Amino acid sequence: MIKKAVIPAAGLGTRFLPATKAQPKEMLPIIDRPTIQYVVQEAVDSGIEDILIITGKGKRAIEDHFDRNFELETRLEEKEDQLLLDEMRRLSDMANLHYVRQRELNGLGDAIRYAKHHVGNEPFAVLLGDTVMDAVIPVTQQLVDTYAQYGCSVIAVEEVPHDKVNRYGIVGGKSLSDRILELDSLVEKPATNEAPSNLAIAGRYVLTPEIFTMLEQTPVGKNNEIQLTDALLLLLKRENLYAHRIEGKRHDIGNKLDFLKTTVEFALKRPEFADKFRAFLEEIVRNG
Repeated sequence: MIKKAVIPAAGLGTRFLPATKAQPKEMLPIIDRPTIQYVVQEAVDSGIEDILIITGKGKRAIEDHFDRNFELETRLEEKEDQLLLDEMRRLSDMANLHYVRQRELNGLGDAIRYAKHHVGNEPFAVLLGDTVMDAVIPVTQQLVDTYAQYGCSVIAVEEVPHDKVNRYGIVGGKSLSDRILELDSLVEKPATNEAPSNLAIAGRYVLTPEIFTMLEQTPVGKNNEIQLTDALLLLLKRENLYAHRIEGKRHDIGNKLDFLKTTVEFALKRPEFADKFRAFLEEIVRNG
């Protein structure tokens, strides 16, 4: 039912300067694959192959990564490295990728407005370009399944410590099952004593096309930007809105500490060096 996905990837990545001065934060590698490749793969694994990436100035490397590189392929052919050659060719074939630039960095809500003509009058998925999900069932697929059940916009959420709710967009509502809530409130970075729950928005959405009308009506909010959360509040007045507690783990690659943790966790899952890497970490811990 969901045929298109939108990946906002226009942010400056200031928390990773100077590394992101000349390269997109979405291209920071987790081992040997850039972050955004994991995000695109999640969409593909969820049955979505029509993907629009919202980029910005200095983001050309994202397009190049998913494009053919004939000189590189020729070199790999000469070296008879068929496995790596196949992987390079798969990158350009894994999805129908489209790109549009966000002319000014006016927030996530503004970025999603750029998808209106591509999406048309269809529901669509949104996957933040600096958030990687580690899940048996892709988190986007989980949201697609919930959308199929309710036919309304669905937001991925996860539990966070109560004393840290002021760092996130927080939702509140009525539990319909262990995983599903019917929402009645969304608050961006609430005070601890004012948060409706400890369920934080987790960087994945399935949205109905009505969100574009709401974004046009959304006034400039926090940080002088158009906030998607504000548009979702307007949407909530027009139609039901649901949250899905994700099954899996969210990794915020825009955060330095989480980036380091993610690299370690993913490395420990790689059979070619997991044992040696684990032994190295244990030695580091023993020696203080």
